[in-house]
Amino acid sequence: MKKLITEEEILKLSAEGNREIRITKNTILTPSALDRIRSLKIKIIEGEQLDNESSLPIQNNEIKTIAIGSDHTGFEMKKVVSDYLKNKNYKVIDVGTKDTRSCDYPDFALAVAQKRLSGEADSGIMIDATGIPSAITINKLPGIRAATCYNEFSARSAREHNNACVLCVGGKTLGEESIKSIIDVFLKTEFLGGRHQRRIDKITAIENKLLNRNNS
Repeated sequence: MKKLITEEEILKLSAEGNREIRITKNTILTPSALDRIRSLKIKIIEGEQLDNESSLPIQNNEIKTIAIGSDHTGFEMKKVVSDYLKNKNYKVIDVGTKDTRSCDYPDFALAVAQKRLSGEADSGIMIDATGIPSAITINKLPGIRAATCYNEFSARSAREHNNACVLCVGGKTLGEESIKSIIDVFLKTEFLGGRHQRRIDKITAIENKLLNRNNS
């Protein structure tokens, strides 16, 4: 029987003064639990795998092309995510930034969006401190939808209901394993269409109305 260990249980373990946790092949650690284990430097005993990278395989085993960008606050996480995606056989287009020197997130959010709009990339991922400002930037562009996601549910909803094509996450607000899990769900989930398409069409109509007003 599988045993699920959550972040709450790890916090309780730590509060009790325990610095080790024992797991077996039947133990499932949630992404947030893994992040908490790492941040609290809790030692895993008899652990066979410290991540869940294989929990959500690439849809249809096809190689997808993903544009990825970050500002300085998300640079380190961008390196982690890029390696993670490459290990899953995605083609990654890194639009920058290239180091941790202070920079402006709109520049790189725009670069990610342009790769998606041009068809060079199937999806995009943008990482700043919270994921919020980059999504605001990208959503200024007609014909593209970015979503700030903070857990698997929001990632699934962004794809199923909103047909978002760019994922924005916070490198300072989420841990590595949580971000990996969110990315997996976002890239694996398909748009449901139906009534959701009707709502997307209304968003497009608003975009077109504004464009026509600006061009008149």
